Amino acid sequence: MKQTNISIFIPHIGCPHKCSFCDQKSISGEQKAPRCEDVAALLDEQAEHLRNRAMKAEIAFFGGSFTAIPRTYMEELLTVANAAMKRYPDVYTGIRCSTRPDRISEEILLLLKGYGMTAIELGAQSMSDEVLTLNRRGHTAEDVRTAAELIKSSGIELGLQMMTGLYGDSEQAVIATMEQFIALKPATVRIYPTVILDGTHLGELFKSGEYRTFSFEQTVTLCARLLREFTAAGIAVIRMGLHASEDVEHAMLGGVYHPAFREICESRIFLEDMKKALSDMDRGDYIVYTDAKNISRATGQKRCNIAELSALGYNVSVKPCTGEYIRLCAK
Repeated sequence: MKQTNISIFIPHIGCPHKCSFCDQKSISGEQKAPRCEDVAALLDEQAEHLRNRAMKAEIAFFGGSFTAIPRTYMEELLTVANAAMKRYPDVYTGIRCSTRPDRISEEILLLLKGYGMTAIELGAQSMSDEVLTLNRRGHTAEDVRTAAELIKSSGIELGLQMMTGLYGDSEQAVIATMEQFIALKPATVRIYPTVILDGTHLGELFKSGEYRTFSFEQTVTLCARLLREFTAAGIAVIRMGLHASEDVEHAMLGGVYHPAFREICESRIFLEDMKKALSDMDRGDYIVYTDAKNISRATGQKRCNIAELSALGYNVSVKPCTGEYIRLCAK
């Protein structure tokens, strides 16, 4: 049975800091925190849709720092979510939230578990203290490590979120963040290339010329490596890039944003693997057999992978073959 999230956005009200990149209203499309009765109505409505589609879901509180919002409001939301879990046990499998690393404690974890919290995602963003300071995060890499261990010790699933191309960032810092994430052994990771939004501190730095983030090509190459290495470590990459949003597109000044960003990175991995498979072969005409689900990744957007291989002297066509990844045959 397919698993999904019912996402409920709580913008800004739980954030004690205004980070350099942050405009939650543009990112989430939400203008105000939801009322508990609206959340209850949403969960009732979605339960029937999910059941009809033979799907299960976690109730996900995203957008702000959930464990930093006013305690009364947080418990009201958790009460609504817990009631939905009890009312629709065949549909709702748990509750997840995103929060700041410095807003996790044994006391808050005990409270969350009491309401049925199943997963917590920490907005770590970077494991470079310099990058964290420059981007006004208000926490340290050590805060991330401490919170991660507390979450795992509590029995709640750990997720980590990272950004690439922040102010003061470098490829080396991104790779170091990846390596430290892997050492923390989260169940899941989200990867967000920085999007520079108007009205943010990064937006002002960008307008002044003081800040330039990674290029699109640099970001794809880097994030493809992150995807490959996290996957190899047994960590599920559950999101790459911001969700498609007219608000983001309208407010965006620069940075890296594409509604199909993950597929582009998967396609880059496929290109690298085809190049490796062809490296010992003579230039010429080849058929690449791969499972049907991989066809678009193999060819690339607008057949860019086929064009790049052609420029190297390999005239490649891609054909489906169930269960194959890359199998080469000369034409």
